Amino acid sequence: MRQINPRAHYLRMNGIGNAILVLDQRGLETHFTANMARALHRRPDLAFDQLMIMAPPRSPGTAAFVEIFNNDGSRSASCGNGTRCVAYALLRGQSQSQVAVETAAGVLQCWREAETRFRVDMGTPRFGWQEIPLSHAVADTASVRLPGFDQLPPAALLSMGNPHAVFFVDVALQARLPEWGASLEHHPLFPERANISFAVVEAPDRIRLRVWERGAGLTLACGSAACATMVAAARAGHTGPAAAIHLPGGVLDMAWRPDDGHVLMAGAVELEHEGTLDLEAFAGAPA
Repeated sequence: MRQINPRAHYLRMNGIGNAILVLDQRGLETHFTANMARALHRRPDLAFDQLMIMAPPRSPGTAAFVEIFNNDGSRSASCGNGTRCVAYALLRGQSQSQVAVETAAGVLQCWREAETRFRVDMGTPRFGWQEIPLSHAVADTASVRLPGFDQLPPAALLSMGNPHAVFFVDVALQARLPEWGASLEHHPLFPERANISFAVVEAPDRIRLRVWERGAGLTLACGSAACATMVAAARAGHTGPAAAIHLPGGVLDMAWRPDDGHVLMAGAVELEHEGTLDLEAFAGAPA
């Protein structure tokens, strides 16, 4: 039976405002539960959008396998801002400037560009309706109208390891994301729910973005949503293959490489505080 390391080192961080809790469990195999994740989130000094658990590496050449929980206890395969925080945790005090981490979405290469700025190769987007996934086939995942939301333009649907719906809207519609976010996240078209992005294209190289994050709600930043928005904007001709994406918490510099289709994301991280947790105190947490 797998064990929980009872004394876990943690870093409470943020990636341009996206609240991230990093737990180092590389010393032992871990078995985290949704109840434990929710219990950690309920403690005010640990509250997070995403919990990144660094477990022992599974693939050669990687430094850790990272399990990801949202603050409602659901799992995620990908978190760009969280991956940058993990890269900070793995590289601080080290001479090298590159590290590879593995998530359920695959192996991600990370580079340190400055003390608190990191770039991540988030891999390639997926556009097939079964890959996203959707509950049924649609004619074109780049332009899908969602029943019940006639006020909104068609959404661009894709996966960055997790499902995304990107709407290109005006400023007035963007302000209504808090009103519609929960319903859109749980729309019947999304059997695994979806991250909802309302994007305003301000220039061919600049987008203003607000995100309702699956399992976390309205957030200051979402890295994988910025990736999805970059891809959707370039496909639709709103931007070129690179743009600055402005979120409430800060700016992410995005690029969609035409040669191999990989999406690269760069931005700042911040360490707020760190310490040690007795995880046994959270293991019996009620649902």
